[in-house]
Amino acid sequence: MAGNSFGHIFKLSTFGESHGEAVGGIIDGCPAGLKIDPDFVQQELERRKPGQSHIVTQRKESDEVKFLSGIFEGVTTGAPIGFIIYNENQKSKDYDHLKDAFRPSHADFTYEEKYGHRDHRGGGRSSARETASRVVAGAIAKLLLQQYKIRIFAYVSQVQNIKLTALHTEIDPGNIEKNIVRCPDERTAQQMIELIENIRKQGDTVGGTITCVAQHVPVGLGEPVFDKLHAELGKAMLSINAVKGFEYGAGFNAIHHKGSELNDVFENRDGIRTKTNHSGGIQGGISNGEDIYFNVAFKPVATLMQKQQSINKAGEEIVLEGRGRHDPCVLPRAVPIVEAMTALVLADYLLLNKNSKIA
Repeated sequence: MAGNSFGHIFKLSTFGESHGEAVGGIIDGCPAGLKIDPDFVQQELERRKPGQSHIVTQRKESDEVKFLSGIFEGVTTGAPIGFIIYNENQKSKDYDHLKDAFRPSHADFTYEEKYGHRDHRGGGRSSARETASRVVAGAIAKLLLQQYKIRIFAYVSQVQNIKLTALHTEIDPGNIEKNIVRCPDERTAQQMIELIENIRKQGDTVGGTITCVAQHVPVGLGEPVFDKLHAELGKAMLSINAVKGFEYGAGFNAIHHKGSELNDVFENRDGIRTKTNHSGGIQGGISNGEDIYFNVAFKPVATLMQKQQSINKAGEEIVLEGRGRHDPCVLPRAVPIVEAMTALVLADYLLLNKNSKIA
């Protein structure tokens, strides 16, 4: 099975299944001399883990990461960093009825056709449980980026038709973690929470949008022609479970404007800057020093607590109904995943411009 690694220099390879013994990964290419704060790494995992509030899946996992290599006396050695997160609260019997069934909008059919065999327990390798490993690696990448004063934050900006109208320049990132839906505006957050609660009672699911911002990114990250920074960010985001769309800068809204309205004019303001930032901090596929910002669209979770028509391996029509513990909306737990994948991309491209040792 290919496709289990991400990155060029700062590279992550992950392993494990949703209901297997554990998930984990290997980070290769992390420079020597980086001080690791284990509390920070664990805190990032806490933001992603299940069971953290009543509007997410109630699967109970401590998600405690154990580092196996590459760190000595709290500092990276330059060797591969191996880590593992043991699964503790699997309820595989909840998936027994899915052994021969193809769930609508899941990876069941495609995995079965491609590999001829699949782990039906929670989706196995296709499960979002795999993203816990990404968050660990993203936390390490964030610690590296902090050496260069690069800051990343993400937040829920829309749930179905409830949308935060404020721009990323108008919100206080300190408010993101003050509510369980991770929206920086309390009034909008409460409306989102009420919507998710109602959707859950209906046995249904709902999607929305996460906005991510990277600040103080130096000029020059990104490689033409096929490794443009926004292309790599797009790949990173689209690799996350349930993501259906990615737009950066003016995005799809750009089609409603003329070039004279959208061009970012340069000026000398303590160095070369742009008066506006419709480009989203990236021009020609390379960072220009302005804020990088983008939106990531998540579909409603495919597992419903409702009856749905489907097909089994024999081609027979069947009726399926979801069992077990599932998110009515993935957005609150996806915020740290979006941040993690952003950090992995920026750390990777930063190392393409730097040597392999922390200054």
